[in-house]
Formats: sequence, C-alpha cells, structure tokens
Amino acid sequence: MKSEFIPPIGKITQINGQCISLIGNDIDTDRIIPARFLKCVNFDSLGESVFKDDRATLKGRHPFDLEENKNATILIVNSNFGCGSSREHAPQALMRWGIKSIIGESFADIFYNNCIAIGIPCFTLPKKSIQEIQKYNDNKFLFLEIDLKNSLAKSKDLHLNLEIKESSRKMFLSGEWDATSALLENEKLIENKFNDLPYLKFNTHLL
Repeated sequence: MKSEFIPPIGKITQINGQCISLIGNDIDTDRIIPARFLKCVNFDSLGESVFKDDRATLKGRHPFDLEENKNATILIVNSNFGCGSSREHAPQALMRWGIKSIIGESFADIFYNNCIAIGIPCFTLPKKSIQEIQKYNDNKFLFLEIDLKNSLAKSKDLHLNLEIKESSRKMFLSGEWDATSALLENEKLIENKFNDLPYLKFNTHLL
C-alpha cells in the first residue's frame, strides 16, 4: 500500500529511491494512461489506472503490478518515451502512482515539458547504459541517489553521469519549475505591480 500522495513543491536538489524498469521503445501516452480515463475532473485517481491496458494484458506480470516494485520511485525507460498525444494526464498518472523521476534514452518533447511542469526531473543516458541498468535491475533491487546539482546518480555498484537540459536543471535547483509556489512567494511584488498599472487605477476610479 503506497503512502498518501504528496506533490513536490519548491526546490528539488536530490531524489533517492528504488528503480523500476519498463522495457520498450515508443511507449506512448495512450499506453501510459488510456483515453477513457481522461474524463476525470482531477488527477487524484489516475495512479490506479496508469498502464491499465498493458497491465490487464500481462495479468499481474507488468512491472507496475509486481510486489517488489510497489515502492519504486525512479522509472527507467528506453527511447522516445511519452510519444503520441500531448495529454498532461500521462505524467500526472505516473506521479500519482509514485514516480518522482525518470531516466531514459530519450523523451517526446511535450511529455518531457509536462513532466518538468509538475516536478518530475527527466534525465537521459546512452542506450547501452540504460540497457545495463535495466539488466542489473532485473536481477537485484537498484536504489539510486540522484544529485541534481551535479547531474549524478549513484548506487552501491553504479556511478552514472546523467544528462538533463541545463534550463531544466536550473529550474529544479531554484524552484522556478513550481509556478504556483513562485507566485505565492512573490505576492507582494505582484500586488505592487498591480497597483502601479495606470489603466487599472483608471478603471478602479471609474467604479
């Protein structure tokens, strides 16, 4: 049973967690969260439905159903992960299942940006490195400590130099990815700017 979902906020400098491997190229957003689940009014229940059709096909043998993966938070994937439609429900479903970071060969651009917007850092590694990690993770639990400041991931046996867009890395380290928190922290500046806008003063006077 997973603990209650708590969304990330503010600066993200380190992510520690068990890895879960999902093997396959071009895994699209319709597989991550099938279209029939897009009717929800909020994202709260999406974690239960992540990879719903794939899991049904594999009848309990899907990585997201295996008991040993229940507490995993770092997803290891192959190339072009998150391709297909631009639904923001896909990273939301992954996050609500428990995923806090994704390491892969490559990501679809819109999926990548949707992940950044909700606080899921996405890193890349060469194909050979990803395959080695997935093979290692097949045989034993892999627990990684990810250091965003230095773009490093390490375990007892592995030391990985991760790649991430510099703009994304800076957003996580500064907390700027979290637009809501940034607005709340700058409430006074926003209020001062509002009061300085001449056309707003004019309209308020007319009222």
